[in-house]
Parts: sequence; C-alpha cells; structure tokens
Amino acid sequence: MKQSALMRLWRHRWLDQGDARRAVPPAVAESLRQRVAASEKQHTGEVRICVEGALPLSYLWRHWRDRAPIEQILRERALMQFAKLGVWDTTERNGVLIYLNLAEHAIELVADRGLSAHVSPAEWAAMVQHLGDALRAGRVEEGLTGALEEVSAALIHHYPASPSNGGARPNQLPDAVTLC
Repeated sequence: MKQSALMRLWRHRWLDQGDARRAVPPAVAESLRQRVAASEKQHTGEVRICVEGALPLSYLWRHWRDRAPIEQILRERALMQFAKLGVWDTTERNGVLIYLNLAEHAIELVADRGLSAHVSPAEWAAMVQHLGDALRAGRVEEGLTGALEEVSAALIHHYPASPSNGGARPNQLPDAVTLC
C-alpha cells in the first residue's frame, strides 16, 4: 500500500460521528437549522446539510479494490446520503444536499433534476469552491452558511415562493443538520 493510501485509511478510521459533532456543535447546528428554515420560506425547494466524519469502510474498500478515484467514491456517498435523507423525493424535484466529508475535506452539492436543469455545472463548482475555501481555513460554520446562502439564491431565483399563498408551503424534509 502506498503511504498516501495508508494515511487515507488512518484518517477515515480515526474520524467518526464525534468529529462531525465537534465540527458542528449544537449551537452551530441550531443556527444552521434556523437558516435552512428561513431560506425555505423564500422558495419551494428543500435543503439538507449532512456533515460526515469519515467514509464507511465499504466505500474505502471500493476505492482500493476497484481503484476508483476518491472523488468518485465521495460523489457516490453524497448520492447515497441524498437518497437516504429523502432529498430526491421533493414534490418539485428541487431538493439540494450540501454534503461535507471531514476526513477528505471534501464538499459535494447534490441537486435534484428539477434544479440541476437550471444551474450549470460551473455555477455548482463555484459554490463548492467557496465552501472549500472557508473549510480549508477552518471556518466550518462560515463555509456551510455561505453554501446555504448560495444554494438558497439559486432556489429563490428558479423556484420562488408563490405570493398567491403568502409563500406558505408544507415543509417536506427536516431542517436539522445531519451529523454522521
């Protein structure tokens, strides 16, 4: 095994849900929950935030066994969380998952097909870059807040709340941050 592969294994075996809780303590999680709720009053989309300490061993095994690039494995994990958290099941197909993996310092934005049709890959990449810059500087709350603001702006632009009903709509998914 190459040294970088060993380092990756140790990072993923060392970090866990406790690290996600330390990166997003209760006060930060509550602040983000409130921001998600406020955001969703302005559009018809749904936003979920998921912070994961490390990849499960089964994902790392596929990375080593199949020689799949870690970026592909991380995307697969984000897609799995997208499905598991029900983000794909929104009425207008306009849910978005903001996924952060602490062991890899990786960010994924996964948008359902309704919103993806309106936002270019370059726009998603720019959002990921902004979040990544804040995270590399150790500013997790600032990075997640900034990502939420950028995702919200896209949702407000393409799926604004309807003025005919005062913007009221049922909340289809929990607003709380998922820590795993």
